[in-house]
Amino acid sequence: MTKTPEKTTFTSPGRTRDHYTVVKAKHPGRWVSAAIIAVFAVLMARSVATNPRFGWETVGLYLREVSIVQGIAVTLELTAVCMAIGIVLGVVVAVLRLSPNPVVRTAAFAYVNFFRGTPVLVQLLFWYNLAALYPTVSFGIPGVALDANAIITPMFAAILGLGLNQGAYMSEIVRAGILSVDHGQVEAAGALGINKLQTMRRIVLPQAMRVIIPPTGNETIGMLKTTALVSVISVPELLYSSQIIYARNFQTIPLLMVASIWYIVVTSILSIGQYYLERRFAKGGQRNLPLTPLQKLTLFFNTHDRLARKGGKL
Repeated sequence: MTKTPEKTTFTSPGRTRDHYTVVKAKHPGRWVSAAIIAVFAVLMARSVATNPRFGWETVGLYLREVSIVQGIAVTLELTAVCMAIGIVLGVVVAVLRLSPNPVVRTAAFAYVNFFRGTPVLVQLLFWYNLAALYPTVSFGIPGVALDANAIITPMFAAILGLGLNQGAYMSEIVRAGILSVDHGQVEAAGALGINKLQTMRRIVLPQAMRVIIPPTGNETIGMLKTTALVSVISVPELLYSSQIIYARNFQTIPLLMVASIWYIVVTSILSIGQYYLERRFAKGGQRNLPLTPLQKLTLFFNTHDRLARKGGKL
């Protein structure tokens, strides 16, 4: 009998027969596109920084001007007040749009259709010139005759125009959020004897917030920029304050840059607030939320700190 020689299998140290080397896929297109974008960004930044016509010295001079800071305060005040009016009106009109009463539903639809169908600039001018139609305001009360010119100030006209317009848009956002909640929960609340007002306030609206919050944040940022339109009725907000200054010194571009910088700063702060507010209301709908930039930074430093303590090995 002859013995069959055994087949010897050679394996490299630290490797098994079933061990495979994982090679990451290469994406050269990503690097090329990133390089092109980076080159264009550098060229654009260099062009803006070295162009003397931007008047960066004037920009730095007027960036903290008293009238500019006061204009920012007026802009923020208009944004807060008009958004508050818009949210309250939006909730009320959204509920009316879903009412089984056809008269109430039609009236709510007419309000939304009118204020969404006309430009907000036209609405601002209309409210500002309301005294031409109604010189006195009586509110239907005998013996009451108020001077419309004294009531409809530029600031009041701006709040009316922006607030009522925002209410029409917010009503559609709130209505979409309400419709996103399963109708079975409303039926279950009715079976438990909970009235419609409590059902809407305690059951439907809290769940609809996940749908309502993201577009509401966008509307808030949009409202901040829309306040620039009230400069046509002489409300001293940020853009109007810049216009008053460059009408005196003829430095139009630098003053517009000042206004733009402040708009970017404020909208960036609002965007950060919107991000964390969305995370707050998304906890019930997502199992694992993505890490925030601060959490990623903390994890990065904690990981490298552990590596340093262990001599570079996990």
